[in-house]
Amino acid sequence: MVAHLLDNPIWTALTTTQAHWAQTSALARRFPAEIGPLAAFEPPTRAAYESMAELFPAGEIAGILLDAPPELPSMWTLLEFAPLLQMIYTDCKLPASSPDFIELTAADAPEMASLATLTKPGPFARRTNELGDFIGIRRDGKLAAMAGERMRAPGYTEVSAICTHPDHLGHGYATGLTVEIMRRILARGETPFLHVRASNQRAIELYRRLGYVERHHFQFAVLRKNNS
Repeated sequence: MVAHLLDNPIWTALTTTQAHWAQTSALARRFPAEIGPLAAFEPPTRAAYESMAELFPAGEIAGILLDAPPELPSMWTLLEFAPLLQMIYTDCKLPASSPDFIELTAADAPEMASLATLTKPGPFARRTNELGDFIGIRRDGKLAAMAGERMRAPGYTEVSAICTHPDHLGHGYATGLTVEIMRRILARGETPFLHVRASNQRAIELYRRLGYVERHHFQFAVLRKNNS
């Protein structure tokens, strides 16, 4: 069976469309630390984990997508292992996007990182916003919600960092921002996809209403590089 590009999306991104971001070792790739902790390899062998370890200093965190529990060599400690659902857009009449969104820039990065730290939509670092378009909604001068683009592969772009401040839930901000990012991806002739924790049923139901279907079940592993 021929593997789909999104069966190993981090690896695909870092070896194709986003190869210019890749820090590399013999068997592994990672995004720079200021972009985020995501890393990948092809078969999850002991040699692959050892190769990935060359890309991370002691104490640093790596985030990888797996299909089965890892068998880790001693240089890694498993901190988290959580079911993650990959969903892909099929077809749906999209609702209106948010009418009052703003483009987020490098000047907004600290506030974006703070919102992501509070709401935990997934890995987000101080330069994650450089991976693609990011938009947001401000209320009373503060960032209330945001969404943007992260991983890219030929013909596909991931919708990511979808989050709303707890004080501003219930206004449809996440839906409106997600739709706007999706429209931009579709206008380029690409297909939107995303990842969501399998336990986040509220978000999964939203994405289904927007035309997403389940494509693959991953396990998201958070690892810490040990001292040698």
